[in-house]
Amino acid sequence: MVAMMAKWILIILIMTPGVWSGTWGVTLTNQCALKGTSVVLECEYDYPIGNIVMSVRWSKAQLISGRWDLIPISELPSGPDHFKYMGNYRGDCNLKVDRVQPTDEGAYFFSFVTTLNRWRSQTYAYLYVRELTAAVQPSTVAEGDTVRLSCSSGCPEQPEVAWFKDGQRVSHPEFQAGREDAGGYHCAVLGQERVRSALVVLTVHYAPKNVTLWVSPSGAIVAGDTVTLTCSSEAEPPVRQNGYSLFKDGEFISSGQRHIIQDVQPSQSGRYYCQAGNSIRWRGSDHMNSSEVHLDVLYPPINVSLSVDPPHVTDGIRVNLTCTSAANPTADNYTWFRRSATSSSSLWVQVGSGQVLSLPSMEPSHTGLYLCIVRSPLGESNSTEMMLAMEAEQQGSQSLPVLAALGVFVIVGIMLLLWKKQKYSSVKKEAEFDTRPRPVESDFKDPSDSVYSNIFMFPSSPPKVSVQVPTSHEAEVVYSMVKIKPRNPNPSHSNNSREPHDSWLQEREKDSSVIYATVKSS
Repeated sequence: MVAMMAKWILIILIMTPGVWSGTWGVTLTNQCALKGTSVVLECEYDYPIGNIVMSVRWSKAQLISGRWDLIPISELPSGPDHFKYMGNYRGDCNLKVDRVQPTDEGAYFFSFVTTLNRWRSQTYAYLYVRELTAAVQPSTVAEGDTVRLSCSSGCPEQPEVAWFKDGQRVSHPEFQAGREDAGGYHCAVLGQERVRSALVVLTVHYAPKNVTLWVSPSGAIVAGDTVTLTCSSEAEPPVRQNGYSLFKDGEFISSGQRHIIQDVQPSQSGRYYCQAGNSIRWRGSDHMNSSEVHLDVLYPPINVSLSVDPPHVTDGIRVNLTCTSAANPTADNYTWFRRSATSSSSLWVQVGSGQVLSLPSMEPSHTGLYLCIVRSPLGESNSTEMMLAMEAEQQGSQSLPVLAALGVFVIVGIMLLLWKKQKYSSVKKEAEFDTRPRPVESDFKDPSDSVYSNIFMFPSSPPKVSVQVPTSHEAEVVYSMVKIKPRNPNPSHSNNSREPHDSWLQEREKDSSVIYATVKSS
């Protein structure tokens, strides 16, 4: 029985590694691990024949008080199962480190104890802890530029990685940047996505977008309120204060992101928009505009005025009085009042409603002072007083006869002037000196009648007789006697001559009547 036991012990010893080698030794391999991964420190040990391994231990070298000490891994501040012995008591001494942290980096020693001796490795296995390092090149680009993503582990062996942006996988590590590509990127070990790099940020410069103009308050705005207009945008780099401009109906108002209107007035109603720029051009433009915002200022009736149609009012005609005003919203109520012009009372009497007050037939009782009151949901206002009076109808009817009489008078006067001028010309011609006998008109019935005329003598022309009315301031008068002889010296007359004519000639021969003429020397 004892012999049998010794035989089995011998067989076991023969099968145990290192038994026949007769040397003590530990073989270790350095390792590089990424933060968060698991790594195995590979280890092999050997011992001389006749030794049975009783215990094994891993230790880590640490600098304590200026000297290096070996601290068993069981005493290191780590979580449970962080270190796990994967070897055995027959030559395999592998150690697994789960979820490697930067504090795990360092030198590790292996030691074992046998039935006859103990041994510690003369060298160590160094564990390097690295992290994935992501890079974006370049990190700041303009929209449309090319971007390259790179990831490095720092270990000799480069693991296969994948790229992610904001939790979404990126299909290509090289692309042309758009404004939507701005953000944080990281790389991770493929299949171990929890092992990831720190975030790297890609900055993409782009012109303002989503430019918006906000109006506060957002509800109805009444004249006198305070209104704030604020402009916002998305841009990289962000738009500065002086990069914003405000416009009203196409006209520049002010610069800055915010514009405050205190005591807003109806004249400030209009279409507003803002403009944003950050020196980045987009499609040939340095600035981007917001959509237009209509600022509608509400106000009660103002500028109430009255008008009359027709402007000249007479008895019996139709007269319309119209009341107009400016209001927002539009006035919806008009009331008319009248105060009689003949009454001493100051009482106003309501006479109608509506924007137009119509008087079908004007009467004297309709005259007086009129005014209207305009109302809207925001308030009311009244017009100034207007006097409605009738014009005298006779003035228009008498003007036509007067004008007609005046016209007739002018025409008659012109005709008389023309007739006198013609008569004057004929008399002037007959008054010229002529030696020929002139007939005696039969119209002269009184042989004693005398004809007076003024004769002006001009030395440069033959003497002529000009007829004019004597005046009191005339020069010295010289009288001369002129004989008038008949043109026909033959005293015989035809049978058809009238008898009053012959008798008149006889009487003229008997009478030594003369014709006096006034001769004035020039």
